[in-house]
Amino acid sequence: MKRIKHIYECLHAHKQWFFMLMLTNLLFIFFAWLAYPETFNVLVSLMLVFTLAMIAVSVFLIMRKEKRIEAAFEDFLLEPNEANEEMLCRVSPKTNWPFIRKIGSALRSYHEERNEQVLELADYENYIEGWVHEMKKPLSLMTLVLDNRSDEMSPLVRQRLLHVRDQMRGDVERILYYARLGAAHKDYLFESIHILAFCKQTIEDYQTLLDESGFQIQFIGEEMEILSDRKGLAFIIEQAIANSTKHAAQHQDDPMITFETAYDEKSDQTILHIHDNGPGVSEEDLPFIFDKGFTGGRGAYTRQATGMGLFLVSKMAYDLAIQLEATSEPGSGLTLSLGFPKVKK
Repeated sequence: MKRIKHIYECLHAHKQWFFMLMLTNLLFIFFAWLAYPETFNVLVSLMLVFTLAMIAVSVFLIMRKEKRIEAAFEDFLLEPNEANEEMLCRVSPKTNWPFIRKIGSALRSYHEERNEQVLELADYENYIEGWVHEMKKPLSLMTLVLDNRSDEMSPLVRQRLLHVRDQMRGDVERILYYARLGAAHKDYLFESIHILAFCKQTIEDYQTLLDESGFQIQFIGEEMEILSDRKGLAFIIEQAIANSTKHAAQHQDDPMITFETAYDEKSDQTILHIHDNGPGVSEEDLPFIFDKGFTGGRGAYTRQATGMGLFLVSKMAYDLAIQLEATSEPGSGLTLSLGFPKVKK
């Protein structure tokens, strides 16, 4: 079927030449009728057989040439160097040579610019990752000092240092996760997790931020078991906490984060709702809070945001097959809902 379609396309592409051949045959058939009426039928039969044979040979030669052009064109697109350009010109009609040379010049220029950009991006990524690892050294030193010299500090100074350390650590983690977004291989390890216990464990690393902001933590619902990657899920929860501490504490005297579990029978999913009582997000901003760099318009919730935290959360949720939704009304806080699909063991 494919070959028949190819033959039809070939005939259609050169229909004007075949039409002229048919008109010429009709003219010679008319001359044969006038000149040789007694052998008219024989001459017409021979002429039709010869015409059909010529058409078949022409189609065969055209299709063969098109295959050669197609192969040369594919090589030219994969690597538009001068050798492949010359090979394509050799098998193509001479009238197409100027266009082929212009395309080759444009493609080579584009490839050179792209290679330069790839090298610059690789250098930038290496620099950022190197800088992040260098930043871990003073963080480790700060942790060592806080663990071993805390008795020499006042409680207020120690709390402030812990607060700054945790903020810096969160920023470093965001940079690392952002750098890993484009990685070809991601080391996710899916395992069974008790969701509420895991949330309590994750909160311990952010306890100083919560204490500094005066947050209260509330857990609602039954303990449920889900299947996910611990590091990735911890990153999502940490970013939700950081997002809330950045905004809710500035607008509430008694800021609170609530972790609530539920089961949705309709979608057969375990749901974790993370809710704060901050200023919330305006209706026009809500559909865009997971977009890269989006910091909101009039909503007070995103006034000091960088637009990267929730963007990274959405990317991580996609990698972990978590259905992520956000609901909010101005003045009622923001709720992030994480839907974990049920996995059969």
